[in-house]
Amino acid sequence: MGISFWQIAIVVVLVVLLFGRGKISSLMGDVAKGIKSFKKGMSSEDNDQSTLDNKKDEDTDSQNK
Repeated sequence: MGISFWQIAIVVVLVVLLFGRGKISSLMGDVAKGIKSFKKGMSSEDNDQSTLDNKKDEDTDSQNK
């Protein structure tokens, strides 16, 4: 007993009727902005970590001299 096409169609129609097309599209826009800011934060964290690693290496080299 699986989910049929008609059951999915009814759920989609009910969601659109309850929330309206405007709310759904604005919600999806907010989700996209959240994903973009998450990716940007992760890439800046990687850059910060590599900068810290380089700084530690430079400090170790200067102490060994």
